[in-house]
Amino acid sequence: MSGPLYRFLADEHARLDLLLQSAFGHDEIDQVAYARFRAGLLRHIAIEEKVLLPTAQRLNQGAPLPVAAKLRLDHGALAALLVPTPARAIGNTLRVILKAHNPLEEGPGGLYESCEQLAGPQVDGLVAELRAVPEVKLAPNLDGPNIVEAARRALARAGYALQEE
Repeated sequence: MSGPLYRFLADEHARLDLLLQSAFGHDEIDQVAYARFRAGLLRHIAIEEKVLLPTAQRLNQGAPLPVAAKLRLDHGALAALLVPTPARAIGNTLRVILKAHNPLEEGPGGLYESCEQLAGPQVDGLVAELRAVPEVKLAPNLDGPNIVEAARRALARAGYALQEE
């Protein structure tokens, strides 16, 4: 699959993968790379949650795509991991989730291919709408036992666990 919607979103995945690797690929966490990854991932999730999945449902005669529920659980788990201050366990868990999550979107019959097909000749307009989604306003990282427990619950709902260091 190589239509404009697929290319735009798969390129975003590749960019985010590089930022994640840069953030956690050394002895010390690269805070600048992590901040760029965090902002980019939250915008990517917003693109899919606020525009792509609702548009796909509308174009699919009001029925959500079969993969939508799983993607939303994954998005919730990913977002929950971005709340606390970054640590190795968070980086490891982000990698595990994204390794399972991205093929659901990029793979054959995945979200992006389905959306390309549903949009048909309107795909360029949809891509323009996706590109126009603004950056997400970031809150500072928060720490504490309630934050970690909330992340653990979000991970469990999506079928994951925190990958301890």
